[in-house]
Amino acid sequence: MLRWLFVDFNAFFASVEQQYRPELRGKPVGVVAVMTDRTCLITASYQARAYGVKTGTPVREALRRCPSLVLVEARPALYIQVHQELLDAISSCIPISQVCSIDEVLCQLHGNEQHPERACAIARAIKETVRRRVGEYITCSIGLAPNPFLAKTACDLEKPDGLVVLTMEDIPSRLLHLQLQDLSGIGPRMEQRLHHAGIHTVADLYAASRQQLRAIWGSIEGERFYAHLHGECTDRPPTRRRSVGHSHVLPPSLRTAELAFAVLHRLMQKATARLRRYKLAASLLAVSCTFLPQHEWKAELRLPPTNDPFVLGVALRQLWQQRPPNRTPFHVRIQFTDLLPASFQLTLPFEPAPRHRERLLDALDALIERYGPGIVYIATAHPAQGAAPMRIAFRSIPNPLLEDDHS
Repeated sequence: MLRWLFVDFNAFFASVEQQYRPELRGKPVGVVAVMTDRTCLITASYQARAYGVKTGTPVREALRRCPSLVLVEARPALYIQVHQELLDAISSCIPISQVCSIDEVLCQLHGNEQHPERACAIARAIKETVRRRVGEYITCSIGLAPNPFLAKTACDLEKPDGLVVLTMEDIPSRLLHLQLQDLSGIGPRMEQRLHHAGIHTVADLYAASRQQLRAIWGSIEGERFYAHLHGECTDRPPTRRRSVGHSHVLPPSLRTAELAFAVLHRLMQKATARLRRYKLAASLLAVSCTFLPQHEWKAELRLPPTNDPFVLGVALRQLWQQRPPNRTPFHVRIQFTDLLPASFQLTLPFEPAPRHRERLLDALDALIERYGPGIVYIATAHPAQGAAPMRIAFRSIPNPLLEDDHS
């Protein structure tokens, strides 16, 4: 039986641009977070992929491979709007079980929906509804399989605009041509571990025992991967957010130590607003910067769990003062890790009374929610207003209420 349906929207950001900008249709398109030749593509249209240009390709390399490539600066607010329209379209055909990312959706099949004919009919209805209600240039690949892992794998077997059914009888024969890293959950480091254990192909991986994979993964995740690869349905463990962060490539006008710190402070305020929304507190603050011409610097500070931007602003300044002198900042990043429930927050010696601080932060968040982002902020970030607009990580869809970019 087919128990899961996975929808993967093809080259999502580029497809949205081609839908909304007719002059881009049929052309190789590369979407970038910021218009500079020092960054990488965050996605590429299929016309660009024909030249070997893909997500993560540096802009200079992409233009060398495809001189006719059209670079487009990302419009996150538009992508979130279209994402919601796509969810509405899918929901009109079948209930959504999980939104996996901005371009991936998982749906569970029940009863007669699990029969291949009915499952394929639902998949075709999704494609037609998306085409009619959202746009014909936003296509999706759909995979149908016994479990979510195989359904996602099926999506990757036929792109763009594919519809692939994987039954238990198809496993492993229809997967044997894949590379190890084609399978979700296997990255470069895990591939190295598998190679070290004598596993070089998907056939080797399928033949390995449950115990072998547990030993290679070093945890029960290896057993879970075995079960997924063999078509078993297992309980899906709840995902736990491990970090919150932001980064920004500085335009030439902000490449001074003072203005770069203002951008970092702005990123910190955005990140702490997200922490409060998630009801989390951070125990580790990490700051990093790429200095021109090519120098990487990073510093971190462990502190009692908090999501207070005033407290973290003090810590941020302490870390920034450790940067190498007389260098030009180019790309700044801030990340909060070791996250705990916000109830674990402690009072620091230099904080005002917790009740007063809590009321102040509640008031800040209420103002932002009512009047929009950017209405109030800590003045340290004032020189950077307008910098570091909203960005989208594929697995973290930003809330426009917490951002101040609506381009």
